[in-house]
Amino acid sequence: MIGLTNADAATFSRCMAVRGVAVFPADTVYGLACEPDSKEAVRRLYALKGRAPGKPAAVMFFDRDLALAALPELGPRSQAAVSRLLPGGVTLLVPNPARRFPLACGPEPETLGLRVPALGDALAALRAMRWPVLQSSANAAGAPDARRVQDVPEEMRDGADLVLDGGELPGTPSTVLDLRRYDSEGTWETLRLGAMSPEEIGRRLA
Repeated sequence: MIGLTNADAATFSRCMAVRGVAVFPADTVYGLACEPDSKEAVRRLYALKGRAPGKPAAVMFFDRDLALAALPELGPRSQAAVSRLLPGGVTLLVPNPARRFPLACGPEPETLGLRVPALGDALAALRAMRWPVLQSSANAAGAPDARRVQDVPEEMRDGADLVLDGGELPGTPSTVLDLRRYDSEGTWETLRLGAMSPEEIGRRLA
């Protein structure tokens, strides 16, 4: 089984620190990652993906407690939902009244896409990452998602500063779940079906 080492995770962290762009394995599909507050890094990531500059991306933390600590404005219901749903194969749209990570938010600065991957043994070294990344799937816009590093377009791999091979991934992207009305109304909406089923979401939020 191919797995990432502590040295791989340290290299990934350094790449983010110097505002590089990396291809990396998550719990679902391969992604592109960069420092979320670097305009130049975000520009390069979007250019590699062929993604329109105004479209939002997600911010991925590698530890749920760090994510909650970084978003102290979340209401109690939303905090509880994040604790129950993450880590896992779901991207949560949460209220962002402090307008944190604006480069990831696109035209809606008060909404943040939040990810914390469920890292199995092969990717466990990434849990050492102490700061988030802006991330998007490592495929051309509208193209199939990459479950192996070889499935990432060659020009994307060549253009990245770092490519981490974590072996074959499940290949189903994250479910996108809208929690923006969860505090006020206790409701949620599935915007994209993916790795986490509606049944699993319901069970976790019950």
